[in-house]
Amino acid sequence: MPGYIKAENKRNLADRLDRIEGQARGIKRMVDREAYCIEILTQISSLVAASEKVASILIKDHLDHCVREAIENGEDPGEKTEELKAAIERFMRI
Repeated sequence: MPGYIKAENKRNLADRLDRIEGQARGIKRMVDREAYCIEILTQISSLVAASEKVASILIKDHLDHCVREAIENGEDPGEKTEELKAAIERFMRI
């Protein structure tokens, strides 16, 4: 299944994912050095928020490109919206 990410978002997403990767490594170091639990939880909260922002950007891209393209091509956008709903449900653990 082909993917699509807006060109202007691709670098932004890559940068965000690099920061998330760094955050995860930092959390591992905190665990290794037995940092205070609340400090670790605070960093995990930041990592989760950063991940959610990446997901938000991808959801917007899907709407702006895939769903819009289906509508513009005279296709039924139902398949694309169903895919999106399923992805959001998985993301939100509904």
